[in-house]
Amino acid sequence: MTDETDASGLPAAGLGDRAAVALVFGSSAAVLVVELVALRLLAPYLGLTLETSTLVIGIALTAIALGSWGGGRAADRVDPRRALGPLLAVSGVGVAVTPVALRSAGASGDDLLLLMVATAAILVPASLLSAVTPMVTKLRLTDLARTGSVVGRLSGIGTAGAIVGTILTGFVLISRVPVTGILLGLGGLLVVAAAVVEVAVRGWRFGLGPAALVLVGGLAAVVAPDACDVETTYHCASVEVDPDRESGRTLVLDGLRHSYVDLADPTHLEFEYVRAVAAVVDTLHPTDDPIEAYHLGGGGLTVPRWLDATRPGSRSVVSEIDPGVVRIDREQLGLATGPDLQVRVEDGRLGLGRLADDSRALVVGDAFGGVAPPWHLTTVEAIAEVRRVLDPDGAYVANLIDYGELGFARAEVATIGAVFDHVAIAADPEVFEFGGGGNMVVVGSDRPLDLVTMRAALADREVPWRLVSGADLQAWVGDARVLTDDRAPTDQLLTPYPVA
Repeated sequence: MTDETDASGLPAAGLGDRAAVALVFGSSAAVLVVELVALRLLAPYLGLTLETSTLVIGIALTAIALGSWGGGRAADRVDPRRALGPLLAVSGVGVAVTPVALRSAGASGDDLLLLMVATAAILVPASLLSAVTPMVTKLRLTDLARTGSVVGRLSGIGTAGAIVGTILTGFVLISRVPVTGILLGLGGLLVVAAAVVEVAVRGWRFGLGPAALVLVGGLAAVVAPDACDVETTYHCASVEVDPDRESGRTLVLDGLRHSYVDLADPTHLEFEYVRAVAAVVDTLHPTDDPIEAYHLGGGGLTVPRWLDATRPGSRSVVSEIDPGVVRIDREQLGLATGPDLQVRVEDGRLGLGRLADDSRALVVGDAFGGVAPPWHLTTVEAIAEVRRVLDPDGAYVANLIDYGELGFARAEVATIGAVFDHVAIAADPEVFEFGGGGNMVVVGSDRPLDLVTMRAALADREVPWRLVSGADLQAWVGDARVLTDDRAPTDQLLTPYPVA
């Protein structure tokens, strides 16, 4: 501080250069941290889709625009030295209570309420944080001859802060710290920064208010309900115990039931679609001879474990992109890997590329990011890679999920049909009347499919689905376009939830 004061009693000097850089850099970084973490908080309730990402990005950009505009106008009307501390303090509290707000709204089951709360939870703190830069810029504009340099430099520093916030959150924080802890820590840092600014500008007594807010935000975050047992790199994950089956465990990712594993009996297949996959495999491989299999997506590894138990000597390679899911498999779901069951932490498309030609009798596709499959695993180029690694009698068996108009399911069946000579799909009978939805299992192969035996296998496994192929399947697919690496709008085609 300086001994010289202006008429308002505040220091006459402007904000120091280092303090200005720290405030602009830190506030810009904080906006991106809030944006990315909010996306993780919303995923269990809205799903991790392109639409969810677009919504969060749109709200964040709106907040940046409003904050920059409003902060600039306010800086011309209110002394920024009086405003910076409160801005940081209120935004810090807003960040800290975001988990409480979003999870409470999500638990209500009201999507409209959740969207309103999500908008406010992102918009308010991000707008306040974005107002910091024009406030600081006003304080640094002490020489009109250097206006361009000051504005350009601080804009660049703000952008650098946003980049660092993005990289730090995506590569470090989310994989190591629970999202509640991230927001609590960030909120605390912002309020501490508010206290420092207040003490420097107005005296130590004005720093007591922000200090008290740290305690309030901390208590709010502590009592926030947590839907996750584990925050992985890609998912909010938890494991639920089946109350009706002591050894049964359900792996829940982003609020969706992804896998069911019986720790005592790997031949027990709880989910209907998994029993449908097993029925298809039983038809393709009616004996208990070992199978060379590759699995796109791991989850709880139900199918690889079932293969190992029912066809001893089978060898499965699994590509699972999320190391956190693999860790849960080992620590909570009893996964034991070895030469016959290998799990590779990698993207499935890259995993396919590492396999030799004609090296697999079976490829199982069951990879999902939230409610949508990764688009680059759905294209004709990806399916061609599947065909490359299959032997001449091999087959691709994939789990699809769609509702409503079934735009994605029909497009994916068309895509698989563009690669394989023979295709069939099994699903609830209502699916083929465009009046239902849910899980569907599609199979593609270059050898003819034994539909009669496959229908009997579905019935034996208590899967009351209809199996469709040939002309009936073509009529169901209709004019659906083949998905390609150049055009695969899976999120837009997909209806992720039942339509009322």
